[in-house]
Amino acid sequence: MAPKDPKQSAGFFASIASGLSNFGSAMSKSVTGLMGYEGLEVINPEGGTEDVEEEATKGRWKQEDRDSYWKMMQKYIGSDVTSMVTLPVLIFEPMSMLQKMSELMEYAHLLELADKSEDPYMRMMYSGKNVSVYVPFSACLCMHFTVANLRLLGAASWFISVYTAFNRTWKPFNPILGETYELANYHGISFIAEQVSHHPPIGAAHAENEHFAYDITSKVKTKFLGNSIDVYPVGRTRLVLKRDGVVLELVPPPSKVNNLIFGRTWIDAPGEMVLTNLTTGDKVVLYFQPCGWFGAGRYEVDGYVYNSSEEPKILMTGKWNESMSYQPCDSEGEPLPGTELKEAWRVIKGPENDKYQYTHFAHKVNSFDTAPKKLLASDSRLRPDRYALEKGDLSKAGFEKSSLEERQRAEKKNREASGHQFTPRWFDQTDEICPTPWGDLEVYAYNGKYTEHRAAIESSSSDEVTDVKLTEFNPWQYENLASAS
Repeated sequence: MAPKDPKQSAGFFASIASGLSNFGSAMSKSVTGLMGYEGLEVINPEGGTEDVEEEATKGRWKQEDRDSYWKMMQKYIGSDVTSMVTLPVLIFEPMSMLQKMSELMEYAHLLELADKSEDPYMRMMYSGKNVSVYVPFSACLCMHFTVANLRLLGAASWFISVYTAFNRTWKPFNPILGETYELANYHGISFIAEQVSHHPPIGAAHAENEHFAYDITSKVKTKFLGNSIDVYPVGRTRLVLKRDGVVLELVPPPSKVNNLIFGRTWIDAPGEMVLTNLTTGDKVVLYFQPCGWFGAGRYEVDGYVYNSSEEPKILMTGKWNESMSYQPCDSEGEPLPGTELKEAWRVIKGPENDKYQYTHFAHKVNSFDTAPKKLLASDSRLRPDRYALEKGDLSKAGFEKSSLEERQRAEKKNREASGHQFTPRWFDQTDEICPTPWGDLEVYAYNGKYTEHRAAIESSSSDEVTDVKLTEFNPWQYENLASAS
């Protein structure tokens, strides 16, 4: 018998509250009639319809800015606004999208420990964060798992960990074409990301240490709905565990940003995450529950690890903003007798009262402490708009953001007039077209030149020391053309 579908039946994961989520999305109400805005909806994820009018007055926007922005944005309803609209810095966080791509590295030690362990018992423990709190399972329990199952379990927990950043509802800066981000001095990882295309916006990243290699080509597709926006991840994500050469591929769920203009902004990620072992055919299918009435089902994730015959072997359950747990199951997806849930991963507690709700690692991402020697001048940390926002100067941040965007447009105009074509430095566009549930994707592959670049710097005998903070942000490949306009 097929396992129970967590989308249709509460099953093992049931609670009365989460069952309510099947009745529909979070309580919402049009503010038409209340405030005179045709078709605009405000959604309170923790309440009902009676407080929507009050909720609509909350959020980051001043009333005059909110009203004028709504009037401007109405014409875009139903459109993909990925790179069509200039947004005010008051909704931004001091980080670019390339930096945000690196936040998955926070829990990279899970993959390291799983990859180097020879003991399947230890692999189970290493798939979690606080290894020291676990004790080995009995031999009876461990017989239900294979090494391949455990790799998927650990990798799935690792991929879920990035969703904790979704609690931050600030928008990252769109990268400038040619912008890069480097991360070093963290678990021996070499991480490089580059904005490889501007229209459409595409970023590519490569991370590697002795245990794994991670590659992503990231592109998004959006649909603006008035006071919310649907975000579709048209990307390809692959992870290689080096010891045995296992290749994993991820298809994440879409996301929905609610209360963009009216009300307090919040994010949901309803849908399926599928992680496939391309080497063995095993896979993980996790269902991210939609937020229901009065917050029912919010953050909840349920699903299974399946073998190549599509038989469930391990159930997984938890919340993407808190923790994930796992337990061996039978062919119907029910827990095996004599077993119990074990925690696979838990969010590391972040700083209290942080303005942007950054984790400790997110602060490291912005810090020059995680920058390598002789940081590229195209690095996101050096963006003047990002730095001004980090210092709390919104006026200067807005000015610098506009200046960068204007220079980018000027460079494009002059580059095209001269017959030049932008060429990424660290990634090559391949002939591969990857199909996704939301459209086809042109795949960019890491070309290895960054590894050579870093090796040359590390082997250099130069003792030159410069204050990297004084380096001018320079992603321009054609600055002579840009300055010639």
